Amino acid sequence: MNASPAAKPEAPVLNRRTAFLSAGAVGAVAVAAAALPRVQAPAAVAVAPAESAVDAGGYRLTEHVQRYYATARI
Repeated sequence: MNASPAAKPEAPVLNRRTAFLSAGAVGAVAVAAAALPRVQAPAAVAVAPAESAVDAGGYRLTEHVQRYYATARI
């Protein structure tokens, strides 16, 4: 039996052709992303808490919290 040495995997070669192809692909993605329409998230809807939640000491949507939400919107 003749045992051959294990072949080492070759490192990927970065030449000018692959560098230009990669740069072109990145540029095309950037152009496509810039051309897409901007999508805005829907505005948050304020929901009044149920009476049982207020009595139980749960989350309450107070004026202070509403003011914070209004200032936190982008």
